[in-house]
Amino acid sequence: MLETASDFPRGEEGEVGIVSQRPVNWASRFAPYRAPSNKRALVELAITLVPFLGLWWGAVLLLSISPWLLPLAVIPAAFFLIRVFIIQHDCGHGAMFASHRLNTWVGRVLGVLTLTPYAYWRHSHAVHHASSGHLDRRGIGDVPTMTVAEFKQSSRLRRLGYRFVRHPLILFGVGPAFVFLIQQRWPYLYERKGLWPWISVMGTNLAVLLLAFGLSQWVGWLAFLAVEVAIISLTASIGVWLFYVQHQFEDTYWEGKDVWKHQPAALEGSSFYDLPQPLAWLSGNIGLHHVHHVSSGIPFYRLPDVLKAFPELRQMGRLGLSDSFKCARLKLWDEETKRLVPFAQAKQA
Repeated sequence: MLETASDFPRGEEGEVGIVSQRPVNWASRFAPYRAPSNKRALVELAITLVPFLGLWWGAVLLLSISPWLLPLAVIPAAFFLIRVFIIQHDCGHGAMFASHRLNTWVGRVLGVLTLTPYAYWRHSHAVHHASSGHLDRRGIGDVPTMTVAEFKQSSRLRRLGYRFVRHPLILFGVGPAFVFLIQQRWPYLYERKGLWPWISVMGTNLAVLLLAFGLSQWVGWLAFLAVEVAIISLTASIGVWLFYVQHQFEDTYWEGKDVWKHQPAALEGSSFYDLPQPLAWLSGNIGLHHVHHVSSGIPFYRLPDVLKAFPELRQMGRLGLSDSFKCARLKLWDEETKRLVPFAQAKQA
């Protein structure tokens, strides 16, 4: 098993290895890193948006020369759009700017670029943080996950449906594009929760349509659709892969309501996706997901500071880039062994 938070007690002076009588309260230790900087946030916003917009326009120019040149701009543009989404994500946690109003409006505007209704997504993502790793609260903001026992007791049709959803071509290919391009155009999770979901989703849809109309008048409908669909689809696949690896690894955390606790769920149920520095920068340090889940108010640009201050966190749930690809074969949660397992292993059990 991977090391857990209790394996790294800290004494009064923060020295690793000193036995403590009380569990470590990591949220309180992370508190000094929660303060956002408006100046730093504006710089991060600028160095993300300017390259993305330039690459988007570059994709249009390359398309006019040859469709085969399109990936030269689409691939880096997709990674920069991931970074745009991370900034929107931090706005949703109130972590990007010191001002709540500034977080809200920047998040709304960026939601037009990412095709993600800001208030609607913020609510479902808050549910994810409050219920991650909770077996009795699955279904909102997470990757569909069945236990071995549930899978065995399900009908043949339901098992086939689950296999279909968890197939890599669906989970990382068609599915993400469907969610961002189509599913998020409708408040499917909260359509009966009053007006706010409709205002958030339909307001974003209207802004997207206006932007699409303006850009298509400039570059043409075909060029706009080719570039936009390509960038959004690739961004969605990368984003879903990151989210998957951050929670769907072998020694992750799932417990029922009688056992589930927030801090173990955050530290043990969220990985440290140790990416090469360029990818860590482009993904807004979201690989430090165990730290983020313990204290979501830490701005993404301060997450590496936490890792430097508490180097023992590097050993918690660490996945390297090559290790992470093995996670794609994991499908079911085995409540007996407390591990995610492949279909084949579940069948043998």
